[in-house]
Amino acid sequence: MIKPLARVLIEALVAHGAREAFGIPGDFALPFFRHLEKSADLLPLYTLSHEPGVGFAADAAARWHQGISVACVTYGAGALNMVNPIAGAFSEKSPVVVISGAPGVKEGARGLLLHHQAKTLDSQFRIYQEITCDQAVLDDPVRAPADIARVLRSCREQSRPVYIEVPRDIVDAPCAPVAPLPPSPYEPAAVADCANEVMERLGRARQPVLLVGVEVRRFGLEERVADLAHRLGIPVATTFMGRGLLAESRANVVGPYMGLAGRPEVSRVVEESDGLLMLGVLMSDTNFGVSGARVDLRGAMLAADRAVRIGFHAYPDVPLGALIDALLERAPGHPRLTTSAALPEPPLGLIADDAPVTPRDIAAGLNDLLLEHGPMPVAADMGDCLFTAMDMVQTPLVAPGYYATMGFGVPAGLGVQAASGRRPLVLVGDGAFQMTGWELGVCARYGWAPLVVVFNNASWEMLRTFQPEGHCHDLDVWPFARLADVMGGRGYAVSTRAELRAALAAAHRDTGRFQLVDVRLERGVISDTLARFVAAVKGANRPPGAG
Repeated sequence: MIKPLARVLIEALVAHGAREAFGIPGDFALPFFRHLEKSADLLPLYTLSHEPGVGFAADAAARWHQGISVACVTYGAGALNMVNPIAGAFSEKSPVVVISGAPGVKEGARGLLLHHQAKTLDSQFRIYQEITCDQAVLDDPVRAPADIARVLRSCREQSRPVYIEVPRDIVDAPCAPVAPLPPSPYEPAAVADCANEVMERLGRARQPVLLVGVEVRRFGLEERVADLAHRLGIPVATTFMGRGLLAESRANVVGPYMGLAGRPEVSRVVEESDGLLMLGVLMSDTNFGVSGARVDLRGAMLAADRAVRIGFHAYPDVPLGALIDALLERAPGHPRLTTSAALPEPPLGLIADDAPVTPRDIAAGLNDLLLEHGPMPVAADMGDCLFTAMDMVQTPLVAPGYYATMGFGVPAGLGVQAASGRRPLVLVGDGAFQMTGWELGVCARYGWAPLVVVFNNASWEMLRTFQPEGHCHDLDVWPFARLADVMGGRGYAVSTRAELRAALAAAHRDTGRFQLVDVRLERGVISDTLARFVAAVKGANRPPGAG
């Protein structure tokens, strides 16, 4: 059936798994937003306050439900304002569909400079080519269905952002429906040979270990990987980026691996393995605690980016899901005797006294809360709030662990609540909150009620740990708790452990509006995990021969 191009695009997004769209309208995008509002029954639209928040929210929603999410903006001032969040989504393999309104085809032919234009009319397109895996300009309604199908398949198969530009005078053009493309082919015999070699190596290993990364979540493989780990009876570590994976499974998860920056108990399990199978792991400095040399990749097995490397052998074009299915076919029907690997105990039992709060106290207070009332999805920003999350009980987590951008936490929490319907716990530093914390002002409109914990030390404290001298890290003390009250939420200012415990309990009880716990921390007081990470970074960057 022939329909307006915008409606065809919206229906194709839904058919490919989109469940929500986040956006900010602008004049070049208004015609498309008109169709979005008419299609709210298919694709709910959430408008936020600033384009970076739109990108972060869509990224987090995509991570949560392991499928595409949509970010809609206008040309130039809107889309270029969202470059940073989409760059992060590309780096961390999050399938966000960017839809940008654009000048009409006829407008571009007049030869005049147009408002919001940067260098040339296609500058924006070329910029997004660097941070998306596929792109299309829907300037031809006849070609549009094929372009949409190609781009959306790329988004799902590569689990990375894509870019679709819609000229505003084409939005209502008659267009044929989109026929989804079949999955890209692969060679089953190669997958079978690869799975046989993996199982043979695991079988002869004395200390086999499974290390899981973000691709396991991106491609919706968590349950199957948990089943594989359980049946193989081997310990499982997550990467820093994959913290929270398999949190609600029966797999023997020992915690996050972070090399020199992580807990020694977990590091030993991974580094002493003679049969390390890495599934969906991004080989980044943060994932390996800037100490990748501690893992002997010559004897390890890595499945990521649609390929598998086993020692010196390479199997190209092997989808991760196909490999896991083949491994499950070869795994025992019942679990083997589980290899002993003790999970490090998270801090518990926050003492309610007048002592000043530390990051470890925050972890203990939140762990007490989650163990008493049940898990909450966590959205963490970059900084010591994320490193503190490594000391929390296993719970689903979204965070910018590799790209390491600030400003992710609050809009990511909103994206998680929109995608899941569950109340999120947001961990954010005061510096990052100043960037995007104001998105909490939309919570009342949509009935969202996140519980936000602000690590407030009036400082970009993580940066100070790398360069203590100078004052460029200093921030003013903002009264976040009082600001929460005027934004439609409820705020609590705490500086002692007794105040923290009382505030967390009260914030958890009040589910009718967002809750903000403003935790005043002393400068220089950081989590143990961040301290280890900083020491590892400084050690890795020390000149040869330096003491």
